[in-house]
Amino acid sequence: MNTQYEKIRFWSLIVLVGVSGFSQGMLLPLIAIIFEQDGVSSAMNGLNATGLYLGILLISPFMEIPLRKYGYKPLIMFGGLTVICAFLLFPLLDSFWFWFILRMLIGIGDHTLHFTTQTWITAFTPMQTRGRNLAVYGLSFSLGFAAGPLLANLIEINRALPFMIASVISLLAWLTVFLLRNEHPEQDTESANFLGTLRRFKKVAKYAWVAFLPPFGYGFLEASLNGNFPVYALRMDLDIQQVSLILPAFAIGSLVSQIPLGILSDTWGRKRVLLMILIGGSATFITAGFIEQTAIGLFAAIFIAGMFVGSTFSLGMSYMTDLLPVQLLPAGNIIFGVVFSLGSIAGPFFGGLAIQFMPGGNFLLILGLMLALILIAVSLFKPKNEPEKKGMQTSL
Repeated sequence: MNTQYEKIRFWSLIVLVGVSGFSQGMLLPLIAIIFEQDGVSSAMNGLNATGLYLGILLISPFMEIPLRKYGYKPLIMFGGLTVICAFLLFPLLDSFWFWFILRMLIGIGDHTLHFTTQTWITAFTPMQTRGRNLAVYGLSFSLGFAAGPLLANLIEINRALPFMIASVISLLAWLTVFLLRNEHPEQDTESANFLGTLRRFKKVAKYAWVAFLPPFGYGFLEASLNGNFPVYALRMDLDIQQVSLILPAFAIGSLVSQIPLGILSDTWGRKRVLLMILIGGSATFITAGFIEQTAIGLFAAIFIAGMFVGSTFSLGMSYMTDLLPVQLLPAGNIIFGVVFSLGSIAGPFFGGLAIQFMPGGNFLLILGLMLALILIAVSLFKPKNEPEKKGMQTSL
C-alpha cells in the first residue's frame, strides 16, 4: 500500500469523525433550545437527549458481525447515510417522540461511524505513532463538537436551516469514503456470530478492562460539566455570562494538550501518562471545589483540568490497543463506545444528586473523587501476559 493512499485513508477518517462530532455538538443545544421555546419541561427535554445514547447502546452488540463480513467501508457508508437521512427528516414533523426516534437513529449512525473509523485507525497505526494518531482522532472530534453549537444560532433565521446545513456538511464528508478501498479486520479463530462476539467481549474484558475506565471517566466528566455545571454555577450566584465563559474552558484545555500528551505516551508509556493526568485532574477538580465562588479561579481550574484529563478518551483507546491482539480490536472498540455512553448517562445523574444532597451542592468534588478511583484502578492493574499480545510490554 503506497504512502500517498495511507495519508488519504487516515485524513478521510479524521474528517469523518470531525463532522460526526460537529453534528452531535449541534444537535444537543439546538433541540434543547427548540424544546425550551416550545415550553417542553426540562425533565422531558433531558429524556429526549438520552435517545442518542440509547441508539448507541442498542446498536453496539450487533456491529462486529457485519464488520467482519462486509468490511470497514460499507459500515461507514451505512453510518453516514443514516445520519444524513435523519437530519433531513427533522424538519418534516415537529414532534417530541418523532425527534426522539431520529435522535436514536443519529446515535446508531454516529456510533457506527465512530466504531468503524476508530477500529480501522487502531488496526493500521503502528505502535510507535499510535498515541499521536489517536490524539489527532480525539482532537478532530473535539473540534467538531466545539464548533457544532455555532450552527444552533441559525434557528433565529429558520428552524429547518441548521438541520439542512448539517446534512449537507455530513454528505460532503461522507463522499470522501469513495476515495477509500474496502478492508476487513484481521480474523481470529472464533466464529463470526453473536456467540463468538460474546466470547470476544469476555476476552477483551479479561485483558483490557482497565483501559475502559478512562473513556467512562471522560464521558462522565463531559456530560456532567455540560449538564450540571450551569445549574451549580447559577446557584453559586455566578451570572450567565460568567457561566458561558467558564463552560468551554475544559474543552479549550483539552485542545491545547491532546496531541502533546499523545506523543508523550508514545515515548514515555501509556500507563505512566495516564497516571500523571489522572493525578493532576483529580487534584485540580478537588481544588476547584474550594474556590467555587471565584469565577476566575473556576475558569483556571477547569481549564487546567481539561489540559490533564481532556485526553483520557484518546489515551484510553491507545492503551486498549496496546493491551489487545489486533483480532480483538473490533470487540474492544464496541465495549469502548458502550462504556463512554454509560459514563455520559451516569455523569449528569450523579452530578445532579451531588448538587441536591451534598453540602453546598459541590459536584466538583464528585468529579475529583471519580478520577481518584480510576487512578487507583490503573495504578494497581497488572497486564495478563499472552504470546499473542504483540508489543504490550513496551507500552507500560
